[in-house]
Amino acid sequence: MPLFYQQNINQNTRLAIWHITEPLLFFLTKVPIQKTITHPHKQLQHAAGRYLLPYLFEDFPYDEILIASTRKPYLPDEQYHFSISHCGDYVAAIVSKNERVGIDIEKPQQKIVNISTKFLHKEEYQFLRYGGDLMATTTLLWNAKEAMFKWWGLGKIDFKTMLRIEQMDAASQTLKGCFRKNGIQQPLELHYELLPDLCLVWVNTPTLV
Repeated sequence: MPLFYQQNINQNTRLAIWHITEPLLFFLTKVPIQKTITHPHKQLQHAAGRYLLPYLFEDFPYDEILIASTRKPYLPDEQYHFSISHCGDYVAAIVSKNERVGIDIEKPQQKIVNISTKFLHKEEYQFLRYGGDLMATTTLLWNAKEAMFKWWGLGKIDFKTMLRIEQMDAASQTLKGCFRKNGIQQPLELHYELLPDLCLVWVNTPTLV
């Protein structure tokens, strides 16, 4: 079983990363797939992500998943909150019974550094001056904003101004962020793991201001 990483965050919230080595048929025996997905690798990623949801909570009703106009998957009446992320042959999922969640995984890449001006506020460049691996740090900040975006889930976000990273603590592997939109200012604590050739960031919070 290629479970790459797993963490039970609290009694009601769990996450995991799956390293996809199985064929599509392995996952299709357990979960359905959307007919609109035609690319073979995207089908595999999609099926693996759906497979992880009941892996984290056995009673997760994956057959009831709907897709919002923002392309965010959700459950009616929010029976569970969940978020999924894909990267190459890896898929990550976070599921919670009572908290809003967002998750993102990414392999550090130079192309993320190249587009950093599109998603980093001028004040956030201070984090790139801490030293260490520029590519890994830039990827981490991108991951964090993607996780915040998925936590919000309602689209129409300016990554540079509405999703802000205010503090970074390498010792505790946490980031202090703030979501800002239409008068809303929601402080967020994000957690991260720098895994072999993979960066993971997630956020879970019980409230939305």
